[in-house]
Amino acid sequence: MKKFSVVIAGGGSTFTPGIVMMMLDNLERFPLKTLKLYDNDGDRQGILGEALEILLKEQAPEIDFSYTTDPAAAFTDVDFCMAHIRVGKYAMREKDEKVPLRHGVFGQETCGPGGIAYGMRSITGMLEIIDYMEKYSPECWMLNYSNPAAIVAEACRVLRPDSKVLNICDMPVGTLRRMSQIVGKKPEELEVRYFGLNHFGWWTSVKDKEGHEYINQIRDYVSEHGYLTQIEVDTQHTDPSWQETHKKAKDILAVTPEYLPNTYLKYYLYPDYVFEHMKDHPEFTRANEVMQGREKNVFDHARQIIANGSAEGIAFDIDAHATFIVDLARAIAFNTHERMVMIVENNGAIANFPDDAMVEVPCIVGTDGPEALTQGQIPAFQQALMFQQVTVEKLVVEAYVENSYQKMWQALTLSKTVPSAQVAKELLDDLIAENGDTWPELH
Repeated sequence: MKKFSVVIAGGGSTFTPGIVMMMLDNLERFPLKTLKLYDNDGDRQGILGEALEILLKEQAPEIDFSYTTDPAAAFTDVDFCMAHIRVGKYAMREKDEKVPLRHGVFGQETCGPGGIAYGMRSITGMLEIIDYMEKYSPECWMLNYSNPAAIVAEACRVLRPDSKVLNICDMPVGTLRRMSQIVGKKPEELEVRYFGLNHFGWWTSVKDKEGHEYINQIRDYVSEHGYLTQIEVDTQHTDPSWQETHKKAKDILAVTPEYLPNTYLKYYLYPDYVFEHMKDHPEFTRANEVMQGREKNVFDHARQIIANGSAEGIAFDIDAHATFIVDLARAIAFNTHERMVMIVENNGAIANFPDDAMVEVPCIVGTDGPEALTQGQIPAFQQALMFQQVTVEKLVVEAYVENSYQKMWQALTLSKTVPSAQVAKELLDDLIAENGDTWPELH
């Protein structure tokens, strides 16, 4: 079996060790020749890189491992680029969450004003990574799961339409795990039908391979418990804020009881509820929860490995963020026709929705990339919500391309999370000041 060369762009991310561990667990299915880490923050990446170098020498010494801040060294002779960059790191995520609170609006990493701010920063970083990949390894595929995925995917569609970029999110994977627990199955035993945008969608069917439909059983459970299950399915989504989010799914379901909702819909259907929960503790948001929890734990583990000179007895967690990556890479490498929920250009997959919208639907993935499965027509309520949100995302990208203050103001005004044009303008001016030169200059 061919051995592959992989670069992880965003090598200093807290998710990097979990992805490396996932690949080590799957070497028989996806053999590695070379594994590189790339990040423009050498100090941050260096801690994880040194720890992983020790770990790989102990567990997989045959893999040629390196970490670098040099694009040429990172991207030359690679088959896959796994991208999960965070422009501005957690310091800017904290601002994304806290600045909107000053204006009576909730702050969140990928939704509403926080997601829009993060999207404006991410576009530049993503284009840079794509250009490096195409310069040094023109045949390379990018498996992109950088947030905010919806805005990033739209920017790739507009600005790099011919690039070999696959956009995917771990949220449908994590929720399917919870669904599988509810019905007593394994995730790989279930197939779903799903439509929407990234962090903005609904499941219309959850069947096993024999064709038995479980959606009513899951709906009954979610209507009472949300997506909370007795056994936690991963380490990524167990913090208190995520527990509350999984529980809130029962109220989202009540609005559209015919379909199972993505948990992120709470930000669009219940923005007042989210703000009320955040306003009493504006100094401690999800960013602080992550920095004091996940980030601290990952880097503490890495430093301990470095101090010991060995990874023995010190394990990095493999979470939902990593589980789908190997399957996607194998689908491209070996033409496995894996069925996966991905972010793709609509082109008729949702019959009554614009062809140029970046939608999230099940796809069959092979060596030529994803082929979307048609989901038919969707109801007016979901269609209207989606059209409003996808227009926000398009306006953000247009604002980036045209350096347009007006279009960014329109994007914030149109967002279902912002109450008025006046609030949107005040928010925009504040976000411009806080983001500085990480945003293009708007005029």
